[in-house]
Amino acid sequence: MFSANHSITYARRLRAILIRSIPVLRARGVFIVVLAGFVGIMAGVFVAAMSQAVQGLHWLLFGLPPGARLSAMFSLDNSFQALVPAAGGILLGLTVIFLRKWKFRRPVDPIEANALYGGRMSLTDTFIIAVQTMISSGFGASVGLEAGYTQVGSGLASRLARMLRLRRNDVRILVGCGAAGAIAAAFDAPLAGAFYGFELIIGVYSMANVAPVMAAAICASLTAEMFGGVPFPLELSGLPPLTPAQYLPFVLLGLIGGGVSIVIMKLMTIIERAFAHLRIESSLRPFVGGCLVGLLGLVTPQVLSSGHGALHREFAMNYGIGVVASVFVLKLAASAISLGSGFRGGLFFASLFLGALLGKIFSGVMAFVSPATGIDPSVAAVVGMTSLAVGVVGGPLTMTFLALESTGDLTLTGVVLAASIMSAVLVRETFGYSFSTWRFHLRGETIRSAHDVSWMRSLTVETMMRKGFRTIDARATLADFRAQVPLGSAQRVVAVNGEGVYAGMLIVAELYSDQMEEDTAVGVLAKFKDAVLVPTMNVQSAAETFQRAGAEELAVVRDFTDRTVVGLLTEGYLMRRYAEELDKARRDLSGES
Repeated sequence: MFSANHSITYARRLRAILIRSIPVLRARGVFIVVLAGFVGIMAGVFVAAMSQAVQGLHWLLFGLPPGARLSAMFSLDNSFQALVPAAGGILLGLTVIFLRKWKFRRPVDPIEANALYGGRMSLTDTFIIAVQTMISSGFGASVGLEAGYTQVGSGLASRLARMLRLRRNDVRILVGCGAAGAIAAAFDAPLAGAFYGFELIIGVYSMANVAPVMAAAICASLTAEMFGGVPFPLELSGLPPLTPAQYLPFVLLGLIGGGVSIVIMKLMTIIERAFAHLRIESSLRPFVGGCLVGLLGLVTPQVLSSGHGALHREFAMNYGIGVVASVFVLKLAASAISLGSGFRGGLFFASLFLGALLGKIFSGVMAFVSPATGIDPSVAAVVGMTSLAVGVVGGPLTMTFLALESTGDLTLTGVVLAASIMSAVLVRETFGYSFSTWRFHLRGETIRSAHDVSWMRSLTVETMMRKGFRTIDARATLADFRAQVPLGSAQRVVAVNGEGVYAGMLIVAELYSDQMEEDTAVGVLAKFKDAVLVPTMNVQSAAETFQRAGAEELAVVRDFTDRTVVGLLTEGYLMRRYAEELDKARRDLSGES
């Protein structure tokens, strides 16, 4: 207890000293921008370090020459290297056993943290995910490092913000800054990184968060360049110009990319459920998945790791449609098996690679169907890359700016934006989730984005109900009721059976105007017998109960089995508190004090 209190006191003193010693930091907005820049620097350092560590594993385990990429190899040097993903699966399984033994909770990622926990993230969770991601990608599993990058950037930002005792919304903004910096550093794309933070982590773009997020993205990108350069640059210059006849086919490609992204997300779920159905112990699943990925790697190493080298190879070379389609199927299978079997990582770059392959397949088909359009395979690869990634990852503006910063082509960027929007609309209307939020849905969560809903969950019936209420035995007669409750002394009285067990709500004015016999039991006249609230209900659930019941006031019972009355809540007060909190959230987002 002493150490915890001492830590809190130290953090408060540190923040006070900083603000007193640097006058400009007394302006809260400037202070957050300065912190965001520091968060970006930390994110850039860790992105460079993690990428170098994974490259080192590839060099050690697969014998790569300096500067080479695992997925850019034409074939493995020997068949024994196909066992490397299985070895990584064993190592990852040991971490699963260790975490289970020590009863670690399920890690929280940045989207979930901002949506449900006000930006609170555990540093222990952060480094667990980072290590597991590096093991997975370093041993060749078909997953990307971006999930580890954003976890580290956001986790460190969350820790810094909470150490300085910042406001809830400032914590959420800095968590978004950490993720934005990580993506910016990984791709040398500050705009893409910033909009990744806006769209996927913070959940909204506003004037209050644009300066800190952009500061973090720029600082992270510059820091990564200082530490050896950007890990995975996308430099796609020299693309041929577009013609108006190609616009409509590319919009169609956007719809196809959205449809394929839904198939990919469904496939991941099917593979995961297949492992569960086979009752393979969770610590053994990565080993089994690693064996299967290794076999696919014998066919082509392009399926291994995240696919950065393979993507550059696809843009540099012009393979036939049959070869491209076969690589697409193999990479899709490898990614689904890797994630479904329990390897840690994400689909960010895998979706870019799969989308590029899809674009090349589309251009090959169009060459047969409508040769007059003259669709260039590389241009189609860019459009397919972004449209499929939008469906899987989410964030149409994120992918649009990634295309802009990679190609420098404004005309192509406009087409990419149109295709991305079509993909996003299709996925939202027919599926409703990105890959991250779909996995939350499978765990029983209802969140669809990082937009902060935790304030709504914390606004519970227990915090709003009043405990002072009047009761009467449900067996009392109407005459007894009128004798005990004079007209005007109360608006509603709770009818109870036995020891406070809820039996219904009595409207005083109605019981005085009722023409029933004087000896009628009031329990017969009670309303809303089945419509009750419980203390743990949040404001949204309570509002839905009021709407279904058509009541102005409802009883609050201990729980649905023990219907002992513990309070009352009016719909008017509930809606007023909801409006107050909603206005507070709006002011936080807009930066109003």
